[in-house]
Amino acid sequence: MTLVTSFFIPSVGVFGNKIPLVSVQAQLETPANFDDDAGGNADADDPAIWVHPSSTAKSLVVGTLKDAGLAVYNLQGVQVQAIAAPPAPTPNDRPGRFNNVDLVYGFVLNGKKVDLAVVSDRGSDKLRIYRINPQAASSDQPALTDVTDANAPFIFSNSQAQVNEQATAYGLALYKERNSGRSFAFVSQRNRTAIAVVELIPNQGQITYRKLQQIELPSQFSLPNGTTWTPCLDPGELPQVEGMVVDQELGILYAGQEDVGIWKIRLPLDSSTPTLLDKVREFGVPYTYDSVEEECQIDFSRDPGYGGKHLSADVEGLTIYYANRNNQGYLLASSQGDNTFAVYERQDNHRFVGSFALVDSATVDGVQESDGAAVINVPLGREFPQGLLVTQDGDNTPQVLDVQGEPRANTNFKFTPWQSVAKAFSPTLKIEPDGWNPRTHNH
Repeated sequence: MTLVTSFFIPSVGVFGNKIPLVSVQAQLETPANFDDDAGGNADADDPAIWVHPSSTAKSLVVGTLKDAGLAVYNLQGVQVQAIAAPPAPTPNDRPGRFNNVDLVYGFVLNGKKVDLAVVSDRGSDKLRIYRINPQAASSDQPALTDVTDANAPFIFSNSQAQVNEQATAYGLALYKERNSGRSFAFVSQRNRTAIAVVELIPNQGQITYRKLQQIELPSQFSLPNGTTWTPCLDPGELPQVEGMVVDQELGILYAGQEDVGIWKIRLPLDSSTPTLLDKVREFGVPYTYDSVEEECQIDFSRDPGYGGKHLSADVEGLTIYYANRNNQGYLLASSQGDNTFAVYERQDNHRFVGSFALVDSATVDGVQESDGAAVINVPLGREFPQGLLVTQDGDNTPQVLDVQGEPRANTNFKFTPWQSVAKAFSPTLKIEPDGWNPRTHNH
């Protein structure tokens, strides 16, 4: 069912003055991905960190590569598995294109608890579901095995013809309900404002899903000066959501509407009114659309002052660092427009803590135009004993030239120790390696 709701829009920024930006350096990076035919059209997008059940040093990072499918990395950033996206049903149809990935622990399949990596397949308008093998690190077995039911349905489309139009499954966040143990995926729709709720269901050794409901976030906004503002987008597009994360303890979905801001939505979706936690700087600012260049010209000289102070469109990857006491910890958001990451307290007031940038070190370049991000507080062996932040880098260097001498589109993932982020702030952010574990939060 589709729910029609009202929305609370703060009239002014709610987080006070800008706090100085801090700089952080990544520790290591994954191999470069090249978005061209020679590179398999690989374009890194979104990571997820899987915690091994008995030896956290054997934990893995799963990352989407869009047309090139999925990559699995160890904690040294070495790729240990590559999974191709599904081919097109016919030569005239769209092939698979993997956009976002998230994890669920302890899903019951064939009477046993297994961990799953779930991917939004934008090309096919479906979810792809993979069982994670804890024995893979010490054997020649694959880390991920596809367990998607062959008859899994489309998420937003009614036919393959609609799938080919690509208003399809886009952003993704998973949630395991504490009391029931049921597992849900929240899936956003490309170029639309919808977020759907999908339940994962075991089916004879495979996993399918069913769509339960969806909501529509707004596409235009009434401003305090009596005018109406609509984000600047290509004709026919609406302001989409991509980056999402669920607070597994509090049952809250955070959704990044790229050109608008971060929505806070208490679960279930129809139980409360979504509110804007923070807005992009461009919110409410007049603009013109250049149809020739297909670009938006934002006119900050006429800014009425209704936008936020800490995010520059697009809002992208959202991730949560859990601390131990009183629902403490942090919500991190990729502010793609200014190559920074904003940090908010996890508690109800969501006080803005500050922003950081991942900058060049002697061995690892910085992060620009970051899409996805994932953070974990759990100690991950000797490599990351106080937790790990993984971020997509949308402009990886050094540049590599193609045969015509032109730079190849180059992306990858950066691995940063959590303490490097935490200690860059004053006062230091919380570092609590034993504060929370995704394997035990439901028990």
